[in-house]
Amino acid sequence: MVYVVTVFLVIAFLSSVQGIKFELPAQVPEDAVPFCISHYVDDETHVVVKVKVGPGPHQKTLLEITDDSEHQNQLWRKDSLSEGRQLASFLTKRAGDVFACFTNVLADGYKPDSRYTRVVDIDFDIGSETIDYEKLAREERLKPMELELRKLEDLVKDIIANMEHLKEREEKMRNTNESTNERVKYFSSLTMFILVGLGLWQIFYLKRFFRKKRLID
Repeated sequence: MVYVVTVFLVIAFLSSVQGIKFELPAQVPEDAVPFCISHYVDDETHVVVKVKVGPGPHQKTLLEITDDSEHQNQLWRKDSLSEGRQLASFLTKRAGDVFACFTNVLADGYKPDSRYTRVVDIDFDIGSETIDYEKLAREERLKPMELELRKLEDLVKDIIANMEHLKEREEKMRNTNESTNERVKYFSSLTMFILVGLGLWQIFYLKRFFRKKRLID
């Protein structure tokens, strides 16, 4: 029983997600620069981005979520975030970083000032974290213990998937390292062969030159 509780606490600790909270200063539209936060996500994964925006008089905040592909495919967008909590839900098509970019602009006639900022709280829920377990419990009539076991099962699946992803990345890095070592070895051997060849050629050339000048026999 103690072992089961310990495992549960460790998994719960690993699954805890720390949200990011920051102040977003307002800028004039022509000088507005997006502020972006990224998170790595596997392909075919359900993602829910939770955003809570504080009050911001005379400010308009835009949120655009894209992937890190060459074309920066747009996954979600809202031109004006209202005060309060909002959810952005989407399914990734490729593995890579997902960027959530905020742009906070002032209304016409207002200039940037330290008073014009908005507090933004953002949190990424990925995979099993996006499941509504209360709804699932009602639909499947799960008991509290069964519900906790379901959460643990989904969480373990996510951890295994992450471990497999890390294993694949380690294999790719190891293969790249071994390939680089082989190329360096061949390049070093070729360089040594060329240097030895040039050295021998210089010896024969100088010997023939000195004989031609009758400096040596």
